[in-house]
Amino acid sequence: MNGNGAGLTQEKKSTGNPPLDIEAVVRERYRKAAGNAEPGLCVPVNYDRSLLEIIPAEILEKDYGCGDPSKYVRQAEIVLDLGSGSGKTCFIIAQIVGPNGRVIGVDFNEEMLTLSRKHQTAIEKRLGYHNVEFRRGRIQNLRVNLELLDEYLKRNPVRSVSDLSRLRDFEELISREQPLIPDESIDVIVSNCVLNLVRPEDKQQLFSEMYRVLRKGGRIAISDIVSDEPAPDHLKNDPELWSGCVSGAFQEEEFLRAFEEAKFYGIHLEDLRSEPYQIIEGIEFRSVTITAHKGKEGPCIDRNQAVIYRGPWKQVVDDDDHVLPRGVRIAVCEKTYNIYSRPPYQEQFVLIPPREEVAVDAAPVFDCSRDHRRHPRETKGLDYNLTRTSESLCGPGSACCP
Repeated sequence: MNGNGAGLTQEKKSTGNPPLDIEAVVRERYRKAAGNAEPGLCVPVNYDRSLLEIIPAEILEKDYGCGDPSKYVRQAEIVLDLGSGSGKTCFIIAQIVGPNGRVIGVDFNEEMLTLSRKHQTAIEKRLGYHNVEFRRGRIQNLRVNLELLDEYLKRNPVRSVSDLSRLRDFEELISREQPLIPDESIDVIVSNCVLNLVRPEDKQQLFSEMYRVLRKGGRIAISDIVSDEPAPDHLKNDPELWSGCVSGAFQEEEFLRAFEEAKFYGIHLEDLRSEPYQIIEGIEFRSVTITAHKGKEGPCIDRNQAVIYRGPWKQVVDDDDHVLPRGVRIAVCEKTYNIYSRPPYQEQFVLIPPREEVAVDAAPVFDCSRDHRRHPRETKGLDYNLTRTSESLCGPGSACCP
């Protein structure tokens, strides 16, 4: 791919070809890859072999990924796989979430959807339960069910501007009343080497859509390709490199920033491969897996709660710009206190509740401009005047000392 890519970029620079039709080249590349396996489209990944036993070879051979986001899914969860392809990740996750969970795969490519559905009944018979479905849509617009749109077009072909207007009205109707993925309906979103294939102008909408469909408290586990330097325009206009999960990759810092700007928190680099997937003109493209959470929404109220950051860093800054020095009692609102009590933070903090609980309806608004150190008397109470000494002193021969 490296040699072909270099040749194509030189040709495009000299001929001044029109901008790349990204959707068309990606659709064609994966249409072919659904029929004939293309090993160069994937990064070697070590999956739990026991979870692959029920999956037919045809699906395994035509799966194109760069990580294993299924490791971050738990039993009984509702999981959405963006760009589900051959269905491999969905069928792995189906076994993890079990009969009380559910898996929804979304893909735009009809040939890939045909492949994933081809073995669905046989796999579910082996599992003993049905918890997987595949839907056709664009991952950057999870409101529009493209199969409903196709059915409408078969009955109402577009032959005039009026027909086009009615089509748009129908699309708006189904987006509102029969969305492909409803608001706040998903526990976990996974994706495996697909976000980089989306057009640059659609990527902001892609992250907004992920946030929309996740429930409060939900999370994402995304494996994708990132670059250590920004890709120049002539690489982005190379159809072979873009459809091969290379030149559409996010630059490393931009990838994390996109999740921050979409209001995700607790963003964590679970894996960043040391070995590049591709090196083009000195730019390294490698696989990364990140996790992040949704749920910072809501009012900030003060219930006299405090947290102490354990370390090992001298101090840290969280996603809301709270500065947390090691070993210091820091005042936080109830929302932040609850966030720190759950993954991925819970092991990093000592939580200090007030001695006397402040009722929610009596709690004032948390003052974000205050000095965030919390005096112990705020949590203990100003009238706290207890004196307590140990009934037994530790001395030679006592039970508590050697």
